[in-house]
Amino acid sequence: MTSPDSKKFIVMYLIPTAVMDDWKKIDPEKRKAEEEKLMAEWSAWTKDHAGMILDTNAGGKTRLVTASGVSDFRNDIVLYSIVEAASHEEAAKSFENHPHLQIPQSSIQVMEIRPMGGM
Repeated sequence: MTSPDSKKFIVMYLIPTAVMDDWKKIDPEKRKAEEEKLMAEWSAWTKDHAGMILDTNAGGKTRLVTASGVSDFRNDIVLYSIVEAASHEEAAKSFENHPHLQIPQSSIQVMEIRPMGGM
C-alpha cells in the first residue's frame, strides 16, 4: 500500500500474563489443536491484509530500565506489527475482527509512528 500519503503504525498484540500462565497449564494436546486453529485463522487474516503489513515479530524477554536500574519484567505484549494505512482510524478498523481477539482478555493496540522532529 506504500503511498506518499500513508502513515505507519505499530500494532501491539496483548494477552495478560495471567492468561498466558493459565494457557500453559492446559493439556498439551488440547492446547496444540487450539493453537493450530488460531494460526490458520491468523494466516488467512494476514493474507487478506498483506498490503498493509510491513513486518510482524514476536516479543521476547523484557528488561525494565528505570532510574533505579535494570530488572526482569513481564508485560502483556506478545507480538507486534508495523503496518501502513491512510489513517489511524483505517489502521485500527482493520484489526476489529482479528483472530487474536478470540483469546480471553486479549487486546490490540494501534499507535501511530510519528517523526521525532529535530532529534
